[in-house]
Amino acid sequence: MSVLNKKEGLKLNASLIWKVFGIAFFVYLFFGFMLLPCLNTLTSIFTVKDPATGKVDPLVVIRFFLNGSMPEFVLNSLKLALCLVVTVNIVGISIVLLTEYFDIKGAKILRLGYMTTLIYSGVALVTGYLFLYDSDGILTTWLSGIFPGINKNWFSGFNAVLFTMTFACTSNHALFFRNAIRAIDYNTVEAARNMGASPFKVLLKVVFPTLIPTLFSLTVMTFITGLCAMSAPTLLGYDSINPEIVRLAGSSVADESFPQARAALLSIILAMFTILLLTVLSSYERKGHYLSVSKTKAKLQKQKINNPVANVLAHIYAYMLFIIYMTPVVMIVVFAFQNYPALRSKSLDLNQFTLINFFGSQDFEFMTNRGKYRTREGAISGLFANADTVGGIRLSFVLSAIAAALACVIVVVAVNYIFKHKKKKRAIALEYALLFPWLLPTILICYSYRTYFNSTDVWYMFGQNMYMRENVRFLIVMAYAVVKLPFALRMIKAAFYAIDEELEDAARNLGASPLVTFLRVKLPIVLPSVLAVFALNFNALFTEYDMSATFQSSYGKSYAMVIQNMCHDEGRDGYNVNASGRRCASTVFIMLVSGLILYLVYGVGARDLGERLERREKRRRFWRKITGRAAKDAPTAKKA
Repeated sequence: MSVLNKKEGLKLNASLIWKVFGIAFFVYLFFGFMLLPCLNTLTSIFTVKDPATGKVDPLVVIRFFLNGSMPEFVLNSLKLALCLVVTVNIVGISIVLLTEYFDIKGAKILRLGYMTTLIYSGVALVTGYLFLYDSDGILTTWLSGIFPGINKNWFSGFNAVLFTMTFACTSNHALFFRNAIRAIDYNTVEAARNMGASPFKVLLKVVFPTLIPTLFSLTVMTFITGLCAMSAPTLLGYDSINPEIVRLAGSSVADESFPQARAALLSIILAMFTILLLTVLSSYERKGHYLSVSKTKAKLQKQKINNPVANVLAHIYAYMLFIIYMTPVVMIVVFAFQNYPALRSKSLDLNQFTLINFFGSQDFEFMTNRGKYRTREGAISGLFANADTVGGIRLSFVLSAIAAALACVIVVVAVNYIFKHKKKKRAIALEYALLFPWLLPTILICYSYRTYFNSTDVWYMFGQNMYMRENVRFLIVMAYAVVKLPFALRMIKAAFYAIDEELEDAARNLGASPLVTFLRVKLPIVLPSVLAVFALNFNALFTEYDMSATFQSSYGKSYAMVIQNMCHDEGRDGYNVNASGRRCASTVFIMLVSGLILYLVYGVGARDLGERLERREKRRRFWRKITGRAAKDAPTAKKA
């Protein structure tokens, strides 16, 4: 009995230690890396001294904001967000209807073209459009040869940002609106058709009302995306909120009046808009939306467009969108295998095919200001032979992997605790704490980190300035992980609902401890979903730009920042040569990595057990057929 009591005591002590450690860690995470930095940003607005009086004036920043040009940044962001709501919904709904609802020839090929934004986005996508439409871009160079009077700087400012983000932001429609369309009960469509309704009337009166909840969510998320846009406005020259926050964060009082407080005010304005929109979305979702469908649900069948004129116009529109989506992708891939002279002149020549943009290096000969030729050895370098790009890839890979794994581990442990203590206040508080970053724009979290941890006064950092030197990498990992916590929580929590409670009861009856039950029963069930979340988070963070721009330093230059800075002063004095080639190669590399991850998540990972067994059996039959032929051919070969 004494031995059993000792074992039970050890189990209780170990359980108590883990519980105390877990609670302490979550409190440390929430207060140390979510709440306190953001509160510091908020209070910094009201603790600024008025330059005229030298005294603290809580309203001086707000007066400066209202009397200066700063409202223009807010208005510009609102303008972009409102216009994106219209354009993204039009294009996003169109591409889904053309590939999933209407019978359009070549729909499978069209779908692949429309979904290319899933494998390259952010700064990679914007640089791809710049490579095509910039003042020295392929299309602009070609058009200027035909029309010499054309304005070569046409692709800049608001119109360029709106055009780029319209096609960049349809990826959510390609995923979620497509799933909503495919989930429609065909019996309701067929019933309306039998009553004499035209295909377009059925679409408006029967189909669209069932899709309103999905469209509302996509509209809100598109508005927030436009409001918090970073990479496109920065690279295309549009004055919006996020680029201005990053600019002010790197400024000083010697350059302009209280830049840090102004950046904090813009961040808080963004947070207020985000909280308001997410509150409206949550309120709308809580109302509930119920549909009346038949008991035997039928798979949606594509609708033919009977009007020949409308059918032709629909096909023309579908393939025009396909050309817009695919042209940057095709041009980048093609020019990634062209040499330096072809890239500089934007002229395609199949005889100039090379792998130098990816591997190896070449010498570069150039003329100096004095008219003499000089040769710089190895100046033309490929993606994997250039120290900057290799360093950026390595840093982003490591930081993104650590952050994605950290977010998954935190959420798995937290969700397990939430399910064990359902309907208890501490579980509800823990869930809301993990959802807290969703209420704030990414730029506010990162700016708060930059200002709050850029000192030695933060006691729980043990006197270390976390923004200095290599310490900034820790901040980047924490920012990455914190931003991804809400998404991981939503996905992994859904996976935990699939766990049968009887399995846990059976393990407990067999004497398994809670830790053993978690590791051997629950974790194997949710592991595929956890790995999928890890892959998607890693995919998003690997080419992340917004946070990287806020933390920009020589010790924290991510892959996205390397891509952005790649073409500045290209070729000047024989340095930084072939940056355009490395940029194309970088985009191709990103597309390959993203495509592989999406295939593993949505291709292999989305198959159920029956599909996997069927594919395995097909492979076995294929190999038996090959090995059977080989066995039959072997005696014949011996006789010969």
